[in-house]
Amino acid sequence: MLVRYFAAAAAAAGTTEEHYDLTPGSTVDDLLSEIAAANRPTPPAGTPELSRLLSRSSFLRNEVAVRDRSITLEPQDVLDVLPPFAGG
Repeated sequence: MLVRYFAAAAAAAGTTEEHYDLTPGSTVDDLLSEIAAANRPTPPAGTPELSRLLSRSSFLRNEVAVRDRSITLEPQDVLDVLPPFAGG
């Protein structure tokens, strides 16, 4: 499945998107654990670690807000990681 990172999440991940192969029945929480466990370069100064950002981020699954992280994901799904941000 495709995971897209925005703003500080992209900086912390070191990329704007990446693909994950999910085992059948994987949930959003399962995917987030896998993302957090991935070996990544040190983020730029002033950018929190990705695992910290994930704990405070909002998520969109196929452009719909995720309210329940126990929902099952499909291989064709797209998960957007939206870190907290200010402004309008």
